[in-house]
Amino acid sequence: MQPSGNRDRRLTRRVTQLFAGLVLYGVSMAFMVESALGLNPWDVFHQGLSEVTGISFGWVVILLGVPILLLWIPLRQKPGFGTIANLVVVGFAVDGALAVLPAGGAIQSRVGYLIGGILLNGLATGLYIGSRFGPGPRDGLMTGIVGRFPRLSIRLVRTSIEVLVLAVGFLLGGTVGIGTVAYALAIGPLVHVFLPWCTVRMPVPAEPAPAH
Repeated sequence: MQPSGNRDRRLTRRVTQLFAGLVLYGVSMAFMVESALGLNPWDVFHQGLSEVTGISFGWVVILLGVPILLLWIPLRQKPGFGTIANLVVVGFAVDGALAVLPAGGAIQSRVGYLIGGILLNGLATGLYIGSRFGPGPRDGLMTGIVGRFPRLSIRLVRTSIEVLVLAVGFLLGGTVGIGTVAYALAIGPLVHVFLPWCTVRMPVPAEPAPAH
């Protein structure tokens, strides 16, 4: 049995890490928006909806998360604490960052925003996933579909979803460009590096004592 002090410290780290990761994730999204060099597929969709509706980017992220979570019900997915936090915090963080970040301006600044945004996104992803509080609404949709239809691979489901939202977002006016390609190529290796470093180790349940 773990001492209560260790459990408290671990929980404090997990909660702190979760919210730090979600805030940084929102900031990374804002960096890529200000770069105007291309966004990841979901953010192309978010930006396109924002352009069409006039709703801020962050509020689109929040409001779109609600129907996505409703899709979890037939997929028999249950949201965790991190799922609900993701739904709210990322949207406010991206709007806050967009309000204070200076415009990209010259190409050097825009490239800096793009590179910084991708790197920060990789770190933020490692932080919030590594906190072990559950996936975000969009990631949970992917894993829920795979869980419900096990013959489908994660690669196929993720690619299909991202191609769909990318295409719709582009048609709505979202920014697709070199940043979209750079993100697709870099995010996997970055998360591969950051996730082991950020993952909180959980105690292994003790084996029951053998009966005598």
